[in-house]
Amino acid sequence: MSLTLAYAADFPAIASTVFILPAGTTELPVTAAADLPEAARQYVAAQLAADEKLVVVNQYSHQHYYIVAEEKKTSALGLEALRKAGHKLHARLKADKVEELFICNLTPAGASLALAEGIALTAYQFAGYKTDEKSKQAPTLQRLTLVGPDLSEQKVAELAGVLEGVYLARDLVNKPYSHLNATQLAQQFEKAGEEAGFEVEVLDLVRIEALRMGGLLAVNQGSPEPPTFTIMEYKPAGATNAKPIVLVGKGVVFDTGGLSLKPTPNSMDMMKCDMGGAAVVVGVLTALAKNKVPLHVIGLVPATDNRPGGPALAPGDVITMYSGLSVEVLNTDAEGRLILADALAFAKKYNPELVMDYATLTGSAARAIGIEGIVYMGTADEEVMADLKKAGNTTHERLVEFPLWDEYADHIKSPIADMTNLGKAEAGAISAGKFLERYAEGYPWVHFDIAGPAFLTAPDSYRGKGGTGTAVRLTYEYLKGRA
Repeated sequence: MSLTLAYAADFPAIASTVFILPAGTTELPVTAAADLPEAARQYVAAQLAADEKLVVVNQYSHQHYYIVAEEKKTSALGLEALRKAGHKLHARLKADKVEELFICNLTPAGASLALAEGIALTAYQFAGYKTDEKSKQAPTLQRLTLVGPDLSEQKVAELAGVLEGVYLARDLVNKPYSHLNATQLAQQFEKAGEEAGFEVEVLDLVRIEALRMGGLLAVNQGSPEPPTFTIMEYKPAGATNAKPIVLVGKGVVFDTGGLSLKPTPNSMDMMKCDMGGAAVVVGVLTALAKNKVPLHVIGLVPATDNRPGGPALAPGDVITMYSGLSVEVLNTDAEGRLILADALAFAKKYNPELVMDYATLTGSAARAIGIEGIVYMGTADEEVMADLKKAGNTTHERLVEFPLWDEYADHIKSPIADMTNLGKAEAGAISAGKFLERYAEGYPWVHFDIAGPAFLTAPDSYRGKGGTGTAVRLTYEYLKGRA
């Protein structure tokens, strides 16, 4: 992460500083105006009286920025407003060519972290593959230093660890297939494990065939590249859970739709993002390991591309999954659930406390709630579902629960196999979840369909454009609380 986060007990007199002021502030507190000349104080007071939320004073050698917190219905929404304020402030910092910014909070605890989070997530840039010198230049803003009695080095370092996980997830989603096939994705996992401190084992084609992972092998049939199945394990000394929590991520590194070919405009052209679930898993493990969260967590990622070449899987084919169940494949573009099903069945061997899977699985989920939230459903108890929803509200990666009523099983009935891989036009996100439920047996399970927010085609505040790393912060927040 190019942007460094640090903690300090106080801020120097001559330094670019942002002060977070309480909602409704019309006069500057003494703490925020110590070195301002009278004319500047009057200017700021006038701007505050006019209900300006961001006021800037140029001190020539440095800048002072004043952000007024907003009164919201909940504290979580107040923190989200500060993240968005951080996004707006970043544009000013960039224009003013600020190299280091001190953040001083004069409101209740947590505001500095939220503002820094908004700035840092906005500051993210995918390195890309441009060769001109301007593109290679590092951004001007290099350091955020958070100041205040409500903070500590540990809290600031924790935020930095979470941001590293989000940055990694974004980087992976933004990489094109030419630079990230299934083998290269597994290599990225190995690199992340070495840097953060978790174990990585990669199963190659021979071992996948030996395990008879029929879903993963079937999707891979039309590809010139071999599949991989990666097992990542973070098991710190003193872990508080006796049984591991397993995270499963869909790793379709590029999805053409197979023989059920996707149209190109606004569809296949974005399908490098179809491994967004895999990116969540490694992003969360990175954040947990960086912050030494005392929790035993295992990540499973089945990975392949989905191509129409050679002996590709055909509509109407029947395949046998790792679990032994048979599936009539009605549409080769409903491939994500096939590879996830093998991983979910494989997860049972760990006797897990909880399994959570992440996938850019259905357009149905995106059409239902847009880019504003994540669809989730599962068999975990109400307390788990409520705690996940609370974590989603805290991080503003909000969750909407869909039902898994028994009647939805009728949507995937097959006359010749145990089930089909395609439901009805209605409730597509639910029938996909109902398919996965058949393989998530013997443990509590939650499915997250991140198809809407995982990859954005237009900038959206601090989430930016392209890969967002959505669900990394949410999952880290939940697991931290569970630890």
